[in-house]
Amino acid sequence: MSHPITRHRFLKTSAAATAALGFPNLIPASAFGAGNKITLGCIGVGGRGTALMRNFLAFDEVRVLAVCDPFTDRRQKAKAAADQRYGDKGCAMFNDYRELLARKDIEALVIAPQDHWHALIVTAAVEAGKDMYCEKPLGVCVRESQVIRDAIRKHKRIFQTGTHSRSHGNCWQACELVRGGYIGKVHTVEVAAQGPKFKPSYKGSLDPQPVPEGFDWDMWQGPAKRHPYNPGRVKYPDFYLIWDYCAGFICNWGVHCLDIALWGCPELGDAPCELECEATWRNEGFSDNVRGWKSTFAYASGLKMIYSDEEQQKFGIRFIGDKGWIHTSWGGGGIWAEDESLLKIKFTPEQQKLHKSTNHGDDFLQSVRSRRDPVADVDAGHKATTLGLLADISARLKQRLKWDPKQEQFIGNDAANKMLTRPMHNGWKL
Repeated sequence: MSHPITRHRFLKTSAAATAALGFPNLIPASAFGAGNKITLGCIGVGGRGTALMRNFLAFDEVRVLAVCDPFTDRRQKAKAAADQRYGDKGCAMFNDYRELLARKDIEALVIAPQDHWHALIVTAAVEAGKDMYCEKPLGVCVRESQVIRDAIRKHKRIFQTGTHSRSHGNCWQACELVRGGYIGKVHTVEVAAQGPKFKPSYKGSLDPQPVPEGFDWDMWQGPAKRHPYNPGRVKYPDFYLIWDYCAGFICNWGVHCLDIALWGCPELGDAPCELECEATWRNEGFSDNVRGWKSTFAYASGLKMIYSDEEQQKFGIRFIGDKGWIHTSWGGGGIWAEDESLLKIKFTPEQQKLHKSTNHGDDFLQSVRSRRDPVADVDAGHKATTLGLLADISARLKQRLKWDPKQEQFIGNDAANKMLTRPMHNGWKL
């Protein structure tokens, strides 16, 4: 991909090629036997992507029409799963996501490649008129996250962020209690995410190695800095630990917990703040991004958020108010409160302040049909992504920073503002 073509030109030429093959510009799903089903394409079918695809295969209202991945064996396995589900051979395979996006019969997408691909694929999908479920975080820098948010809102596409804790009852319950004032005025939010326990799984030589047959290494790297192939760059969880492909778990994993903190206490993402962060860094094998961290976000109202890895405070999200506290774990974990009677409160539909979802995938599908925002919309994903990235920037600069969320800029710090953007390589551009 030393000379990538632009998305606009690719989609234009691909559409022409599709028409030349005998397909009209818009093919109703019913023409492919899907009836009124929502037709899906899955981009990135590694471990997480395949798990998501299988979840959507369980819905009768869905038809997975195509899968895409630079690993031949992964896309073959994903196709086999879809074909087995539908009893035919109708699922197409692609190595290049742009070919999948050119399919007019695909309405929506499941996007789950490495983090450094999210912004390029999402913006191309918006241009192609698709709705999408996209894994978190929104990007590897604040600018990528902004571009995704702005594109989704401008073109009115449906976007569900993969922060699925919003579809778990314990997180919803905690945030309803906090937003309802049951613990009084919140003055402190403690957030702790996973991170340090993840270590590189690859233990071999770091020297360049031949690219395995059936793997498009150039496509996998895409806009990341180009390197010779080595399996230590593509194994799980190693690619999460390398700055070229992921900002680190301070953002990638952290968005799960930061998102719930924001759901319960929106001021954390909406008000100006001062923040500082100390971190340790990975240096095993190719790993080089953040290992452990502890940050403090301070707000003019007196609100404070302490955000760290789970080795430094209790895992999950704790809201502390002047009348008590509530602590919820990530996902479908536990919930605790002081006093415990708070956990017995039952909310009537009229009392509920928050969108309630019990299945993240189904919530996305219903949003595609109704055109309402899903429970984890693009703005929520952007704000959670941004908070994690702000902490990383403060740690790298070893400075206390002032953040203006309306302007989405640091105040009086050019060095920090430069770090809101990352360069793309190999000819790829947003």
